[in-house]
Parts: sequence; structure tokens; C-alpha cells
Amino acid sequence: MVDCPRHPSSLSHHPKMTPRRSDEQHPTVRRAVAASSIVLALGAATSWPAAASGGGREVERRGNCSQNTDWRLKAKADNGRLQVEAEIDSNVNGQDWTWRILHNGGVSARGRATTQPPSGSFEVRRLLINAAGTDNIGIRSTNSKTGETCAGNLQF
Repeated sequence: MVDCPRHPSSLSHHPKMTPRRSDEQHPTVRRAVAASSIVLALGAATSWPAAASGGGREVERRGNCSQNTDWRLKAKADNGRLQVEAEIDSNVNGQDWTWRILHNGGVSARGRATTQPPSGSFEVRRLLINAAGTDNIGIRSTNSKTGETCAGNLQF
């Protein structure tokens, strides 16, 4: 048999050619694997508390109603659901309003509320299903006496 670097069977007989270690045994590869494991473990440890506590992204929008009232709409992730908060602020106590929270085109919740002291506002909070993809959330509210309307939207 002829010693030839192109034929693996002859490599072990060639004085200058020694078989390479497998990648698993190479010290550089072992160090890289160990470092990657540490980085992944630290990343999981630091992101877990935020996920476990329900923390996450938050979107808030504000606007003006048809007269002198202001609206605010906020949505944030809450343990796989969406926590939605809507506020109507007229700065007048004792006003009666009807309200609806819309989610992806349908009415998710509805009710009546009266503005309360000291700020002359009311707030509605609801937990909604977090649908796949972008969630379109809206608030519609009408003052029962004056007919003033409020309409706000956000995407989450």
C-alpha cells in the first residue's frame, strides 16, 4: 500500500499526518459550547420574571371627543390576555354615559357609567382574549344628555 494523503487508510501510516480530534473533543469547541450555554441560561433567567408577572408591551392612545371631553384607551399584555382600560374625562361630575369596548370589529363589553368626583371622569377595565396577530381595540361612548360622542382606537 502506498502512503498517500488523499486516501484516509494511509493517513495513520504517514509520519507527519495524525488524525484530527473530533469537534466535540476540541478545546475551542468545548469553550464555545460552555459560553453559549451560560449566555442562554442568563437570558432565560432575566426574561422569566417579566413573563411570569404578566409584564409586557403596552399601547396607549388619547384624543378629544366631539365636544369638550377627552378619552384615553390603553391595552397591555396580561398573562396571555389583553388588559384594556378606557377612560372618559369630561371634568363634570354626575354625567351619564353609555360605553362599548370593541375588539376586532365586535362589541366585547358594554355598559353605563357616571362621571365621578374629583375629576369628573369614569374608567372601564376589561380583560380580553389576545387573538393571533394584530388586535384592533376601540372605545365608543355617548353622553346620554348632551349626545356628545367619543371614539378611539388602537392596535396591539
